[in-house]
Amino acid sequence: MGRARRIGAGAIGIIALALVLAQVFLPGIAASSITSRLRKYGRVRSVSVSAWPAVKLLWGSTDSVRIRLLDLRLTPHQSAKLVWEGRGASSIDMTAGRAREGPLQLSDVGLRKRGDVLTAQGVASEADVRAALPAGLAIKLLGSERGNVSVNVSGGLFGLAASVNAVAGPIAGTLVARPVGFLFEGLRLTLFADPHVYVEGVGATAITPPGGPPSYRLTMSARLR
Repeated sequence: MGRARRIGAGAIGIIALALVLAQVFLPGIAASSITSRLRKYGRVRSVSVSAWPAVKLLWGSTDSVRIRLLDLRLTPHQSAKLVWEGRGASSIDMTAGRAREGPLQLSDVGLRKRGDVLTAQGVASEADVRAALPAGLAIKLLGSERGNVSVNVSGGLFGLAASVNAVAGPIAGTLVARPVGFLFEGLRLTLFADPHVYVEGVGATAITPPGGPPSYRLTMSARLR
């Protein structure tokens, strides 16, 4: 009986030690893995991972991830892919001083994930918005409410060379732009679509940062599916 107790106590001690070592080392290993993945797209300042118990990291689950980036450059498809890869995290907070999303240059970028709910924001100057548009196309912000953004588009869009009011917003989880008016009913331009990201709303607000150029604060809310 005494030998069995010693064996049992030894086994418990080994398990306890393994759990302690996992708690110490696994979050750092996970943070290093995330850092390596993000370096494909930009410069990483810091990554921290929190999980209790840490062994659940072995199954792709974690409590929280905090990411600080100096800059980032990716396409909307790559953005959606990175968010989907982080679906096992209950909480993600990511910031970047500068980011280039497709053709659009942004600053003060932030992404927040809570469960399956996503919110993102960034600031784009008027000059950066113009530079991201096709030649000959101009956009003027008219307003933003209820998850939609209203703009006036001048130039060639929807196959029309004219000045047209349009609305950008979600339809069945896809971000689309559509001209306003009975004559244009049915015309749509898909701006973003991904099978794993269901867009629920977008927003735009004109701002003038102190000492900075006229800009827009852009927001998007979505959820993973």
